[in-house]
Amino acid sequence: MLVRLLAAAALAASAGFAPALAGEKAEKNARAEKGDIVDVAASTGSFNTLIAAVRAAGLEETLRGEGPFTVFAPTDEAFAALPPGTLDGLLKPENKQQLVDILTYHVAPGKTKSKDLAGKRLDVATVNGATLAIDATDGVKVNGANVVKADVYADNGVIHVIDSVLMPPADQ
Repeated sequence: MLVRLLAAAALAASAGFAPALAGEKAEKNARAEKGDIVDVAASTGSFNTLIAAVRAAGLEETLRGEGPFTVFAPTDEAFAALPPGTLDGLLKPENKQQLVDILTYHVAPGKTKSKDLAGKRLDVATVNGATLAIDATDGVKVNGANVVKADVYADNGVIHVIDSVLMPPADQ
Protein backbone atom coordinates (compact mmCIF):
# COMPACT_ATOMS: atom_id res chain seq x y z
CA MET A 1 0.00 0.00 0.00
CA LEU A 2 2.77 2.44 0.92
CA VAL A 3 4.62 1.63 -2.31
CA ARG A 4 1.45 2.37 -4.31
CA LEU A 5 0.98 5.63 -2.41
CA LEU A 6 4.55 6.73 -3.03
CA ALA A 7 4.42 5.76 -6.71
CA ALA A 8 1.16 7.64 -7.17
CA ALA A 9 2.61 10.66 -5.35
CA ALA A 10 5.61 10.67 -7.68
CA LEU A 11 3.32 10.41 -10.70
CA ALA A 12 1.12 13.23 -9.48
CA ALA A 13 4.10 15.46 -8.72
CA SER A 14 5.53 14.83 -12.17
CA ALA A 15 2.14 15.69 -13.72
CA GLY A 16 2.19 19.11 -12.10
CA PHE A 17 -0.03 18.48 -9.10
CA ALA A 18 2.56 19.40 -6.52
CA PRO A 19 1.26 22.44 -4.66
CA ALA A 20 2.89 25.79 -5.22
CA LEU A 21 5.13 26.79 -2.34
CA ALA A 22 3.99 30.41 -2.32
CA GLY A 23 1.43 30.89 0.38
CA GLU A 24 1.70 27.32 1.72
CA LYS A 25 3.25 28.38 5.02
CA ALA A 26 0.61 31.06 5.65
CA GLU A 27 -2.16 28.62 4.78
CA LYS A 28 -0.72 25.93 7.05
CA ASN A 29 -0.49 28.40 9.95
CA ALA A 30 -4.08 29.53 9.37
CA ARG A 31 -5.39 25.97 9.65
CA ALA A 32 -2.96 24.48 12.16
CA GLU A 33 -5.67 23.93 14.77
CA LYS A 34 -7.92 21.84 12.50
CA GLY A 35 -6.18 18.46 12.56
CA ASP A 36 -5.61 15.76 9.99
CA ILE A 37 -7.96 14.56 7.23
CA VAL A 38 -9.75 12.14 9.58
CA ASP A 39 -10.20 14.73 12.35
CA VAL A 40 -11.51 17.38 9.97
CA ALA A 41 -13.90 14.95 8.27
CA ALA A 42 -15.16 13.70 11.64
CA SER A 43 -15.69 17.23 12.95
CA THR A 44 -18.14 18.15 10.18
CA GLY A 45 -20.71 15.49 11.07
CA SER A 46 -21.32 14.81 7.36
CA PHE A 47 -18.88 11.92 6.94
CA ASN A 48 -19.83 9.39 9.63
CA THR A 49 -20.21 6.61 7.07
CA LEU A 50 -16.94 7.51 5.34
CA ILE A 51 -15.08 7.50 8.67
CA ALA A 52 -16.60 4.13 9.61
CA ALA A 53 -15.57 2.72 6.22
CA VAL A 54 -12.03 4.14 6.55
CA ARG A 55 -11.71 2.45 9.93
CA ALA A 56 -13.15 -0.86 8.64
CA ALA A 57 -10.65 -0.78 5.77
CA GLY A 58 -7.71 -0.11 8.10
CA LEU A 59 -6.91 3.20 6.40
CA GLU A 60 -7.33 5.57 9.33
CA GLU A 61 -3.64 5.69 10.23
CA THR A 62 -2.72 6.32 6.59
CA LEU A 63 -5.11 9.28 6.35
CA ARG A 64 -3.72 10.62 9.59
CA GLY A 65 -0.22 10.42 8.09
CA GLU A 66 1.95 13.18 6.74
CA GLY A 67 0.39 13.30 3.28
CA PRO A 68 -0.42 15.55 1.66
CA PHE A 69 -3.63 14.03 0.34
CA THR A 70 -6.53 15.26 -1.75
CA VAL A 71 -9.69 13.43 -0.68
CA PHE A 72 -12.87 13.48 -2.73
CA ALA A 73 -15.15 12.70 0.23
CA PRO A 74 -18.67 11.33 -0.27
CA THR A 75 -21.20 12.52 2.29
CA ASP A 76 -23.38 10.25 4.41
CA GLU A 77 -26.18 10.94 1.92
CA ALA A 78 -23.98 9.74 -0.94
CA PHE A 79 -23.39 6.44 0.84
CA ALA A 80 -27.12 6.16 1.63
CA ALA A 81 -27.85 6.44 -2.11
CA LEU A 82 -25.92 3.23 -2.86
CA PRO A 83 -28.10 0.24 -3.78
CA PRO A 84 -29.57 -1.51 -0.72
CA GLY A 85 -27.10 -3.85 0.94
CA THR A 86 -24.03 -2.49 -0.88
CA LEU A 87 -22.51 -0.68 2.08
CA ASP A 88 -23.28 -3.50 4.51
CA GLY A 89 -21.59 -5.94 2.15
CA LEU A 90 -18.53 -3.75 1.74
CA LEU A 91 -18.11 -3.44 5.51
CA LYS A 92 -17.86 -7.22 5.96
CA PRO A 93 -14.30 -8.42 6.76
CA GLU A 94 -14.24 -10.71 3.72
CA ASN A 95 -14.76 -7.67 1.45
CA LYS A 96 -12.04 -5.53 3.02
CA GLN A 97 -9.87 -5.38 -0.13
CA GLN A 98 -12.81 -4.20 -2.24
CA LEU A 99 -13.53 -1.51 0.37
CA VAL A 100 -9.86 -0.46 0.35
CA ASP A 101 -9.95 -0.25 -3.47
CA ILE A 102 -13.06 1.94 -3.39
CA LEU A 103 -11.81 4.25 -0.65
CA THR A 104 -8.34 4.70 -2.14
CA TYR A 105 -10.05 5.59 -5.44
CA HIS A 106 -11.28 8.72 -3.61
CA VAL A 107 -7.75 9.82 -2.64
CA ALA A 108 -5.13 11.50 -4.80
CA PRO A 109 -1.61 12.12 -3.57
CA GLY A 110 -0.62 15.74 -3.15
CA LYS A 111 -2.79 18.71 -2.27
CA THR A 112 -4.89 19.83 -5.19
CA LYS A 113 -6.95 22.92 -4.43
CA SER A 114 -9.95 24.04 -6.46
CA LYS A 115 -7.93 26.92 -7.93
CA ASP A 116 -5.52 24.30 -9.34
CA LEU A 117 -8.41 22.69 -11.22
CA ALA A 118 -10.43 25.74 -12.30
CA GLY A 119 -11.26 25.79 -16.00
CA LYS A 120 -9.53 22.47 -16.70
CA ARG A 121 -10.38 18.94 -17.76
CA LEU A 122 -7.87 16.40 -16.59
CA ASP A 123 -7.24 12.90 -15.36
CA VAL A 124 -5.85 12.55 -11.86
CA ALA A 125 -4.05 9.45 -10.59
CA THR A 126 -5.50 8.05 -7.39
CA VAL A 127 -3.79 6.17 -4.59
CA ASN A 128 -5.30 2.89 -5.85
CA GLY A 129 -3.65 3.35 -9.26
CA ALA A 130 -6.73 4.20 -11.33
CA THR A 131 -7.54 7.70 -12.56
CA LEU A 132 -10.38 10.12 -11.94
CA ALA A 133 -11.78 12.31 -14.72
CA ILE A 134 -12.12 15.84 -13.43
CA ASP A 135 -14.07 18.46 -15.33
CA ALA A 136 -13.81 21.91 -13.77
CA THR A 137 -14.98 23.90 -16.78
CA ASP A 138 -18.49 24.51 -15.36
CA GLY A 139 -18.47 23.79 -11.63
CA VAL A 140 -16.39 20.77 -10.68
CA LYS A 141 -17.30 17.18 -11.46
CA VAL A 142 -15.27 14.11 -10.53
CA ASN A 143 -16.32 11.11 -12.63
CA GLY A 144 -19.71 12.80 -12.86
CA ALA A 145 -20.06 13.39 -9.10
CA ASN A 146 -20.56 17.02 -8.15
CA VAL A 147 -18.12 18.76 -5.83
CA VAL A 148 -20.60 20.40 -3.46
CA LYS A 149 -17.95 22.01 -1.25
CA ALA A 150 -14.32 22.51 -2.16
CA ASP A 151 -11.16 23.25 -0.22
CA VAL A 152 -11.85 21.96 3.27
CA TYR A 153 -8.31 22.16 4.61
CA ALA A 154 -6.60 19.78 7.00
CA ASP A 155 -3.05 19.70 8.29
CA ASN A 156 -2.17 16.93 5.83
CA GLY A 157 -4.21 17.87 2.78
CA VAL A 158 -7.52 19.02 1.45
CA ILE A 159 -11.03 17.57 1.23
CA HIS A 160 -13.45 18.20 -1.61
CA VAL A 161 -16.98 17.11 -0.67
CA ILE A 162 -18.79 15.09 -3.36
CA ASP A 163 -22.39 13.94 -3.72
CA SER A 164 -21.74 10.37 -4.93
CA VAL A 165 -19.58 7.40 -4.04
CA LEU A 166 -17.03 6.79 -6.79
CA MET A 167 -16.52 3.21 -7.95
CA PRO A 168 -13.16 2.26 -9.46
CA PRO A 169 -13.10 0.72 -12.92
CA ALA A 170 -13.82 -3.02 -12.90
CA ASP A 171 -10.67 -3.80 -14.92
CA GLN A 172 -8.17 -2.49 -12.39
